[in-house]
Amino acid sequence: MSVAEFALLVAAGIAGGLFGTIAGLASLATYPALLAVGLSPVSANVTNTVALVFTGVGSVLSSRPELAGQGPRVRRLAPMAVLGGVAGAVLLLSTPADGFERIVPWLIGFASLTILIPRRPVPDGHVAPDPGSGRNVAEAAGMALICVYGGYFGAAAGVLLLAMLLHTTHDTLPRANALKNGLLGCANGIAALIFAFLAPVNWAAVVPLGIGCLIGSWLGPKVVRWAPVTILRWLIGLAGLGLAVRLGVQAYG
Repeated sequence: MSVAEFALLVAAGIAGGLFGTIAGLASLATYPALLAVGLSPVSANVTNTVALVFTGVGSVLSSRPELAGQGPRVRRLAPMAVLGGVAGAVLLLSTPADGFERIVPWLIGFASLTILIPRRPVPDGHVAPDPGSGRNVAEAAGMALICVYGGYFGAAAGVLLLAMLLHTTHDTLPRANALKNGLLGCANGIAALIFAFLAPVNWAAVVPLGIGCLIGSWLGPKVVRWAPVTILRWLIGLAGLGLAVRLGVQAYG
């Protein structure tokens, strides 16, 4: 790997860490960078998942104030995140490479559209109440399904999960975002463990991308804590749609 490629992946990792922890779209920055340095779609995807483990680490370290008091929800939802990550990883490994190349634009397009959907504002300082047993079950089921998608590809899985967490409770955006980052870190971690043994991970690319993801994900929660992110979400969503169109032309052209 050249110095220029190493620097590109570090920069993409920083952007991915920021995009992922703020808006749930890490893969929109990291995945195309891996393609740009010559990885195949499947190798880029599994390498991306392994590198994104560092996003979970950085975001949890930076989000400790927002995670305070959320231990019961973490303990309830983390096992479902792990199960979903396993299922997504198995699904990816059983999908033919040619088929995956054609699926990617649709996944990115759908993921990008989700970020453009307006969300109900949550009052500052509001702490989530106990949602009740029925809603707990629905929340756990939604967690598993989203993490299946996250283990399979992951683009905007964070957006879907954040929307669900804000809908199932009335928690603040920073607290829901911190929980989202930690739970997706569980799904990514188990998927990455499977890929490390069974998939074509490019470890030379994991190092610079992981360094960047760690830096970006440590900064992201600080941005969420202090800055409005609506404009950023729109910019990322529109950029993602552009990327989906470009990859769709490449795959179907």
